[in-house]
This record gives sequence, structure tokens and C-alpha cells, in this order.
Amino acid sequence: MKFKVKVIPNAKKIKVSLSDDSTKVCLTTPPEDNKANKQLKKILAEYFKLKRRKITLIAGQKSRNKLVEVDKEFEQKP
Repeated sequence: MKFKVKVIPNAKKIKVSLSDDSTKVCLTTPPEDNKANKQLKKILAEYFKLKRRKITLIAGQKSRNKLVEVDKEFEQKP
């Protein structure tokens, strides 16, 4: 499953909000040294109750707008 994520770094609180066409995630880490991407993967893994290796950043490594893929195993669960 692939979906778009808009990341807001340096937020005061971690927050995940879903909509039909995209997801917005507020992170507390700064966008430097890949810290925000690592926290994004951790937050999404916790949200979907998966391991971090099941979450992949397809596009947007250095952008606020990212394309994320969740392992296909997740889609098959009821």
C-alpha cells in the first residue's frame, strides 16, 4: 500500500492525521541528519502496529512531501 505523507518537523507534539488522499504527521525532531525520516518510520510503524522495516520511504527523502510504502503483508490482514 502506498500513500502520500506531509511531514511537519520540529512540532511540539507528535500527531498523525489521516484523510482520504494524504496523511499529515507532525514530528518533534529536526529535519537534519535523517532524524525526521527515522522518526517518521518509527511513528508510522507504531501507528500501523508493524516493524520499522515494513515501512519504506519511496520518494521525498529531503522533502516535507513524501511517498511511503507499507509492506504488502499489512494489506492482507483483516
